Amino acid sequence: MSEIPAELKYASSHEWARLEEDGTVTVGISDHAQEALGDVVYVEQPELGQTVDAQAEAGVVESVKAASDIYAPISGTVISVNEALEDAPEMVNQDPYGDGWFFRIEADNLGELEDLLDSEGYAEVVAADQH
Repeated sequence: MSEIPAELKYASSHEWARLEEDGTVTVGISDHAQEALGDVVYVEQPELGQTVDAQAEAGVVESVKAASDIYAPISGTVISVNEALEDAPEMVNQDPYGDGWFFRIEADNLGELEDLLDSEGYAEVVAADQH
């Protein structure tokens, strides 16, 4: 069973969002998503300063099996990217909720987080994927 931390919010497209103490939002892909992808070999990040819209493509994650789009779970401006993934994309597999994060957003509207799934709702999406 994939790990689904309760403190995060989730998009049905398998991204997670974590509200940080400074009001920014960190984004990554779920444990379920990295398991489905297999060994991650490359991550294409959004540009710093890029404006992203909720549910719009913000990057690409490539694995030995497939390439998959990364969608922004909320709208805002990209203020940080995880540069460590350039040299060590496997961190997405090893620690998807920690060192394997993708980017941080300064949100246009933090209320958009309420439109995302909680851990129970996301668990239902994962269960449906496995049938």
